[in-house]
Amino acid sequence: MELIGRFLPTPNKSFFLFGPRGTGKSTWTQSVFKEALRIDLLSPYAFRRYAARPERLRELLQGNPRRKAVIVDEVQKIPALLPVIHALIEEKRGLTFVLTGSSSRKLRRTGADLLAGRAVVRTMHPFMAAEIASRFDLDRALRQGLLPLVFGDKDPEDVLRAYAALYVREEVQMEGLVRNIGNFSRFLEAISFSQAGLLNLSNVARECEVERKVVESYVYILEDLLLAFRLPVFTKRSKRAVAVHPKFYYFDAGVYRSLRPQGPLDRPEEIDGHALESLVAQHLKAWNAYGGEQHQLAFWRTRSGVEVDFIIYGPQGFWAVEVKNADRVRDEELRGLRAFRDDYPEAKALFLYRGQERLKRNGILCLPCEEFLRGLVPGKRLEV
Repeated sequence: MELIGRFLPTPNKSFFLFGPRGTGKSTWTQSVFKEALRIDLLSPYAFRRYAARPERLRELLQGNPRRKAVIVDEVQKIPALLPVIHALIEEKRGLTFVLTGSSSRKLRRTGADLLAGRAVVRTMHPFMAAEIASRFDLDRALRQGLLPLVFGDKDPEDVLRAYAALYVREEVQMEGLVRNIGNFSRFLEAISFSQAGLLNLSNVARECEVERKVVESYVYILEDLLLAFRLPVFTKRSKRAVAVHPKFYYFDAGVYRSLRPQGPLDRPEEIDGHALESLVAQHLKAWNAYGGEQHQLAFWRTRSGVEVDFIIYGPQGFWAVEVKNADRVRDEELRGLRAFRDDYPEAKALFLYRGQERLKRNGILCLPCEEFLRGLVPGKRLEV
């Protein structure tokens, strides 16, 4: 598979690069830092050597004085390396450390300080449509997601089916994050019904038959592993009573579909609709992260049930975005955007749908979802 360029900007100092497994962290670091020394802590051999003697890193650099960049993959496996790296940075020898990982949880749990600000933190996300350009296929993305590990495989469905099991085995079970793996596995399926919807922990707990506090800890684990995120309610200058629960999203539409149970009582159009909204969510998340986290991402929902899927608020603008898995625009589906604009006339309203035409209806731009995703580029403001 040819190398696909990513929108992630390269920091000019040492940095952490966090992201779920399979998002292409190693591929990107190797392409950008071609001459770097690389330590892969997923290798049992490397893990044993550096876990036993973290100071070996200093000896490695002394033996390779011309190398000015060092990549440490899955640095959370050995938090004891961070004090050594911190000391090397403080010596101002012109070294750049690129520290990748699938979670910062273990680093924080062991008291590691993420180098006391000496290294910035960046995140890697699934592909954006504009990154893969002509190879982007909306239907395929809705079925399989845009995880690079899946996108480049000959059997993407098999990779997706194994993805959650890999995390449960290597990130959750081996690190001892939960006591009961069976409960956690049931939770992964149960919470998939909350995708793109309000997250009610009590309801998920009843479905899993565990205590609410246990489910809450499971959600934190998903967020720490960057496998999921919660979208808060937009409350700035609120004129109405709004919802109190956040919305929940798995980080990739394909991962969501691989975990979502399906049967005779499940409507395919409902699952497709959640997948489409998830695809937009992961794009907005990546767009904001690669653009410097300048905007607040939220949603809006009144106590009476009037909702707008995404609110984007920041120094470059203020947008309200509704997503519908429909091939035409219906007036009733614009109700949430109209209500939001009544309360916030400063906001630009955008309706994304599966049709082919750009339309303007009552001041609301109705745009094909695929066109919107293809045009979403970090660093560029939303031109709607």
